Amino acid sequence: MGRSCGEENGVAGAGAARGADGATEAHGAASVWRTGDLHSSDDRAQFSALLEDSAEDLYEHAPCGYLSTLLDGRIAKVNTTLLDWLGYERDDLLGRRHFSDLLTVGGRLYHETHFAPLLRLQGEVSGIALELKAADGSRLPVLVTSTVRTGRDGQPLLIRTTLFDARDRRAYETELLRARKEAERERERLQRLAATLQKTLLPPALANVPGLDVSAYYHIASVDEVGGDFYDLFPLAEGAWGLFLGDVCGKGAAAAAVTSLTRYTLRAAAVYDPDPVAVLGNLNTVLNHEYNGADPRFCTVIFGLLTPDPDQGGFHVTLASGGHPPALLMRADGTADQLPTPGGQLIGVLADAHIGTTAVRLAPGDTLLLHTDGLTEAHVNAVDGEDRYGDDALLDFARTLAPTTASDTVDAIRDLLDTFGSGVDDDTAVLAIHVPRPPSGELT
Repeated sequence: MGRSCGEENGVAGAGAARGADGATEAHGAASVWRTGDLHSSDDRAQFSALLEDSAEDLYEHAPCGYLSTLLDGRIAKVNTTLLDWLGYERDDLLGRRHFSDLLTVGGRLYHETHFAPLLRLQGEVSGIALELKAADGSRLPVLVTSTVRTGRDGQPLLIRTTLFDARDRRAYETELLRARKEAERERERLQRLAATLQKTLLPPALANVPGLDVSAYYHIASVDEVGGDFYDLFPLAEGAWGLFLGDVCGKGAAAAAVTSLTRYTLRAAAVYDPDPVAVLGNLNTVLNHEYNGADPRFCTVIFGLLTPDPDQGGFHVTLASGGHPPALLMRADGTADQLPTPGGQLIGVLADAHIGTTAVRLAPGDTLLLHTDGLTEAHVNAVDGEDRYGDDALLDFARTLAPTTASDTVDAIRDLLDTFGSGVDDDTAVLAIHVPRPPSGELT
């Protein structure tokens, strides 16, 4: 507060201070002399002179501004430090100006509406940032602390105010704000870059398969990083279609590079030989060859070959999986089950990975759902983050949906992910294909 070096009766205040601190200072000086650091009498005299600051000098040339005002705000006393800061003569202020007259327009408004009422209520206001207006019109940012001095009867007598030069602090805050805005702009730029890169790793639109409805969704867990999930559906030889969905380990640019290589390899391999086991075997060879050093990269992926069933309607689907979560089949009769591919190993880890396979017929009204593990590994309790959603819960969820369509399935998964909120800490891709029922009266 202002009392420590701004007592109104300065001599008494300084005397009290010296009474409290003088013994310490003298003890410190004597200690220095005893150590032999001051050898000559001149050195000792100069050192003694440093400890003989007068009360008036302590007040007038303190490293902070001091101001005493009457209760109506008229300036009754001001130190030289504050006068030098503002460029005023003492007679310009004493009895002629109020403290609020030294403030800028905004500061004056704040003083009248907040500062002064709070001071009257509490008797003290500390560390308030205001701006003073100097004699030349320039502005001086300060931190202001004011206390109400009372008499023995408890009645307020005057207001003592201490002001600290905040120009360096203001410059620091300005630079900090500039740096923060620059960081925010950079983050927005990186987010746009990540979003653009993410789009290039996904098909702009899914292929139109006659006799099949298809829907997909990509849930981004973090806008700051590119995820490694991917999916696609594309034509092969006449009457055949390929589909895949997978998840590359890691995030960021490195994962994006692997994702790009994976998508390209799967498409190219499927054109050469559409057998799902051969396609994933080709991808395994490529990833194992490219990323077998100090930074190995791998993925889980499921690849499917779709061929129409001209006799009974619907499609035959052959699925091959390399360590990927099982697909879900929701039947037209309202049942739902997993399509396990046991023994499938991660793609890219081993030189000769085992590929798990399964085959199924999609009848009219059936829906096949492929998903990445961002869905089943989502935290259902975002507070402690312990409970995972899990495969069993997803299967139960699918059973409540069946029978369903591709778009309804994806919409339901989207809503489910939204209920997890921040519990979804990994990207999630889902791909659903549905065989519509034939128009009423037609045979399947």
